Amino acid sequence: MLRCSEAQRGFAGFFRSVGTVDPMSRAKTRSAPRKAALHDQGRRRAGDRLRFARRGRGAPVENRLSQSATSVKSAQSARDDAGASLGKLAGLRGALREFPPLIWAALYFFFLLTGYYILRPVRDAMGSTQNLQLLFTGTFICMLLLQPIYGAIVSRYARRVFLPVVYLFFIACLAGFWWIFNRDYAWKNTVFFIWVAVFNLFAVSVFWSYMADVFRNIEARRLYGYIGAGGTMGGFLGPVITRSLAEQIGVANLLLVSAALIGLCLYCIVRLAPYARRREIEDGTRSGEEAMGGSILAGLRLVWERPVLRAMAALLFFGVGVGTLLYNEQAAIARTYFATPEARTSYYASLDLAINLTTILVQVFLTRFLLVRYGIAPLLLIPAGAIFLGYCLLAAAPLPLLVAIVQVATRAGEFSLAKPARETVYTRVDRESRYKAKAVIDTVIYRAGDLTFVWLHKGLAMLGSTAVFLTGAALAAGLGLAAWSLIRLQKQALPEEQAAQGAAEPR
Repeated sequence: MLRCSEAQRGFAGFFRSVGTVDPMSRAKTRSAPRKAALHDQGRRRAGDRLRFARRGRGAPVENRLSQSATSVKSAQSARDDAGASLGKLAGLRGALREFPPLIWAALYFFFLLTGYYILRPVRDAMGSTQNLQLLFTGTFICMLLLQPIYGAIVSRYARRVFLPVVYLFFIACLAGFWWIFNRDYAWKNTVFFIWVAVFNLFAVSVFWSYMADVFRNIEARRLYGYIGAGGTMGGFLGPVITRSLAEQIGVANLLLVSAALIGLCLYCIVRLAPYARRREIEDGTRSGEEAMGGSILAGLRLVWERPVLRAMAALLFFGVGVGTLLYNEQAAIARTYFATPEARTSYYASLDLAINLTTILVQVFLTRFLLVRYGIAPLLLIPAGAIFLGYCLLAAAPLPLLVAIVQVATRAGEFSLAKPARETVYTRVDRESRYKAKAVIDTVIYRAGDLTFVWLHKGLAMLGSTAVFLTGAALAAGLGLAAWSLIRLQKQALPEEQAAQGAAEPR
């Protein structure tokens, strides 16, 4: 066999001899331009890549950093969007989790204050001819006598027992007063006046103690304003019920209406119990279904020993002082400027309406925002500053309109700002402080302030309105100092929180 190269040369010679072109040469000739074109295209692509790389290497560092930062920002933005979506979902879940206890707590406070404000006009009408100083003295003595009894009940019985016992006691008292009102007893007016004052403080104090069991501090900051608004709505409805039904069913039967509303509070307590237990399980704290134990006078000891509770007591004492002086001096000024009972009644009605409207607007639109964003500081300092300024203005011009404005600022600031701020602090203390020490502060300390300043006003009144209002300005300054002390102390971890943190640390 011929070799391939020899065969190819033979075929080429044959085609040359006949004058035709070799097919293989023709194929090579045709493929040469195609190879050249492909080669040129590859060179162009390589050149493009080289130029692109050179431009990238030659670009300013700032441009390359900017491009890198843009890429990082885009990735971060995507992560933020995803985080925001997850945050909204978590917020929705949290809101759904908080909604049922919020509704039951607001209804609880609504029923409680509706029942109280049904009784308040009845009490004021019966006590209007009495000596106010003696009535306040009697109220303070009753508080001192009842405090050990309340301490014993709280110490020996679980929460599911002593909470209903407290409210059933008040319902039984109202039934007893209903029976007494249909008989002519000379002492019934005085006893009823004192009892309503005791009921108001004890029932409301127990309510807020229970709320501190149900809600954590962060939840309380978000929700206490709304819960307070529920109570304010009760403050609106109670006088309306009294005014509408007093002549139709009689004053005595109004007591039964109030008792029925307090009975509804018992149902709310039952519905809130699972949420209180859930919080205790999640936090690993002692269950409220067990008896608290401790001394029946432990509340007094705790207030004396713990700086936060002492600051709370001082804050409430000065707050009662500015309110009592203003209330009593307002009554004297109203008697001077309004000659007829009808004119004074209209003045007080307009004042109460302004207080309630201001309170509920602040509770709904401002309290939550301030508590969540800034904590308790503005809610305590703003009312104290407003009261101080108001008393200074009243010392210069004690006019009825200015008195009314300062009264609105004082009471609305207390109900919508200062009260929710104080109550959030109790969510951070132990159960003994919530129920025993808080009861001492809200009842004994409160009525001690009433007693002190109602007698002080009687002495200052002989010196004129200017002396009363200058004293009130000094008390408002004390209120501001007490508020600042509480703000400073509550920023630190309280003993209960320190103990919880220590228990949580690995050993």
